Amino acid sequence: MNANTRIVVIICVVLAGMLGLVAAAPSLYNTFCRVTGWGGTTQRAEIAPGTVLDRKVTVRFDGTVAADLPWSFKPEQVSQTIHIGETALAYYEATNTSDRPIVGTATFNVQPAKAGLYFMKVECFCFTEQVLQPGETMSMPVTYFIDPELTLEDRLDDVREITLSYTFYRDEDAERELLAAHSGD
Repeated sequence: MNANTRIVVIICVVLAGMLGLVAAAPSLYNTFCRVTGWGGTTQRAEIAPGTVLDRKVTVRFDGTVAADLPWSFKPEQVSQTIHIGETALAYYEATNTSDRPIVGTATFNVQPAKAGLYFMKVECFCFTEQVLQPGETMSMPVTYFIDPELTLEDRLDDVREITLSYTFYRDEDAERELLAAHSGD
């Protein structure tokens, strides 16, 4: 193998490796964010801690949709003030404004981002895809609590308000699967 051929092979191997990293990056980043709470990514919990503290936090709610998703989406309440460790239930409302079934997937985060590691969701519509039929409106719950361990971090002493934000995106792959499953009906 001459020098030029060797250089071309090395460049191709490096490019293939870079493409592989680019393809894996989103799932690696999501895993990292869920484990560390980085960027305000909330955590998932099986059950609430059982310890409720006197300290209160106000949770504000926000909801948006991507430009290509023909839904309206908003929180059903503006805010809730809860005790740290207390389990709370909030609702979001989504309406499909199109004339066909649409599948959506929600992403989420909290602000300030440093509170993400302590914002725990027990149940959430964001854990699964949501299918809305034409004109359908759905009320979607999220059960959550603020982990009492938040109070053990001095850097979180100033956290008195947390904003929980969701953005819904269209899941066109799931829509194609839905259409294929129902095309034989």
